[in-house]
Amino acid sequence: MAKSSVQIIRSKKELRAQVTEWHMKGLKVGMVPTMGALHHGHLSLIKEIQKHVDKVVVSIFVNPKQFGPNEDFDKYPRSETTDIKKLNKVKTDLLYAPEVGEIYPDGFLTVVAVAKLTEGLCAAKRPGHFDGVTTVVTKLLLQCLPDVALFGEKDFQQYTVLKQMAKDLDMPTEVMCGKLIRDEDGLATSSRNVYLSPEERKIALEIPKTLKQIISEIEEDNLPVEEALEKGSKHLLDSGFKEVQYLEIRQSEDLEPLTRTFAETSPILARILVAAVVGKTRLIDNMPIKIFF
Repeated sequence: MAKSSVQIIRSKKELRAQVTEWHMKGLKVGMVPTMGALHHGHLSLIKEIQKHVDKVVVSIFVNPKQFGPNEDFDKYPRSETTDIKKLNKVKTDLLYAPEVGEIYPDGFLTVVAVAKLTEGLCAAKRPGHFDGVTTVVTKLLLQCLPDVALFGEKDFQQYTVLKQMAKDLDMPTEVMCGKLIRDEDGLATSSRNVYLSPEERKIALEIPKTLKQIISEIEEDNLPVEEALEKGSKHLLDSGFKEVQYLEIRQSEDLEPLTRTFAETSPILARILVAAVVGKTRLIDNMPIKIFF
């Protein structure tokens, strides 16, 4: 194990004791939950939350409950030693790295589920995924009791679900959204990008290009939404994607389908969201878009 200045804790008892000590000193605590394999997107979240709090807790826990039976739980990249070095570079105060039994002890039976927001989009192809996410994040937030928790914009549906969950359950934690970070070539930064071969990565770059093209066609050329989306989906498949699981535009606030509910010319703030498979790798991305009716 690499030498570290970041405090490493593996039990909820120690975590609560440390956070309580900070709170008693009047310090504001932030948390960034992750599954490890940290990249510059994660580090940007840490730097962002440091602007709002005095102490930062980063959790690393590869959550088995959010992986389906045919997904990559066993192969998901794990690199704690490297992760610790990266956490030190951005001056993280505490790493919470529990074992599975600390999160899901023997006899654990509870599931936390958010209705409606978990229908469609990623949930359509990943049944039970969001129940696993909301359950583990509930556990992590209750074990830590941070003042603020920050989640990445790339998983926009996840962020929306978690924000609703915290509100509905009266959690004393403000859920914030951190800016989506891209690699130098424009691909949304993800731990799963390491799975891509050079040729697959070249194909993957068509995702952000296609989203920008659709936004331009709708915002500037007034192309009908359905026509622009159909054209974009066909382009991705023609570019070499194995599957386009969804390519949709939803309202930003609640992920509802686009509807005109008032008679005015103001645009609806929306999101164009996509999930597509290249080779064996599933990639997601999203961008803001304005829809005029």
